[in-house]
Amino acid sequence: MAEKKVYTASSTVTSVLFGTCDAHARRIEEQLGVKLSNGGSKEGADGDVITVVGAEDAVEKAVATLECLKQMASDTEVLSEQSVDYVIAMASDGQSELVGTLEHDVICLTTRGKPIKPKTVGQKKYVELIRKNTVIFGVGPAGTGKTFLAVAMAVEALRNRTVSRIILTRPAVEAGEKLGFLPGDLQSKIDPYLRPLYDALYEMLGAENFARQLEKNVIEIAPLAYMRGRTLDDSFIILDEAQNTTPEQMKMLLTRIGQNSKAVVNGDLSQTDLPFGKKSGLSVATQILKNIDGIATHRFTERDVVRHRLVQKIIMAYDQYERANEGARQSRGVYRAAPRTEGKK
Repeated sequence: MAEKKVYTASSTVTSVLFGTCDAHARRIEEQLGVKLSNGGSKEGADGDVITVVGAEDAVEKAVATLECLKQMASDTEVLSEQSVDYVIAMASDGQSELVGTLEHDVICLTTRGKPIKPKTVGQKKYVELIRKNTVIFGVGPAGTGKTFLAVAMAVEALRNRTVSRIILTRPAVEAGEKLGFLPGDLQSKIDPYLRPLYDALYEMLGAENFARQLEKNVIEIAPLAYMRGRTLDDSFIILDEAQNTTPEQMKMLLTRIGQNSKAVVNGDLSQTDLPFGKKSGLSVATQILKNIDGIATHRFTERDVVRHRLVQKIIMAYDQYERANEGARQSRGVYRAAPRTEGKK
């Protein structure tokens, strides 16, 4: 039996909730199986009246979705399709109240005054772990904000003077293709590998301020190999693309941590560029160090992807493909035979 509920929001918020040409309303209707209608203002109602009709459980989820989106719409003029889909998914799992806390967790402001804050519950947990621990492993698929949020936390720490410098590093491993000789000095040669880190810092600090901090060595960006033999005191260290480290490289970096320092290690184990058969230092480290106080691991899921909404579907499709292939190999009994140890006769 269909249930009917009346939901009230201000006229300004209602237009944001429904989206351009009611696009957001249609997404809610299609994914939750309800019908939304805006009856306009009515006497005694403090704003526009939105009617929700559908099955009881679906109506409850739709109302929870609207309430969460209402909070988000109060702080922005536009709701993205991705935000709407994420809130619908969380409401379907009964976790929409967690999304409401995201708007208040501002990490820092960009040079244009834009607030940087977590966009998903998974990102919020990641930020909280960075605040509470000395070493943090962020493991998960592309587009989940691992690097961007880590850089934002580093900038916040630098501005608050809890650290005196930021050190950004990553292994210089080519992504499945040989680039050959690169012209220029050392900095020109490593810049292509470190471009994602530059992009994040440009947004946080502005190009001029970033260049000034780089010149004073307040910000240092270097290949992982250049970390050997150093002690990194009073520093916020970020190791990006950590899935491409060897276990030896990972151990080397983690043992560089000095007094009053913090290290964030990020990577996507599904996109390693190491030679076939070589273990990833990120995978090994998360296993070896998982029970040590002060070290935490956060695992992102496809739900935390904040790039184009197709990225989430691409990740899920690849995961399904890889699981299916692995299952097929095991069912056929495709295993490498153990080498013979008998002597020749």
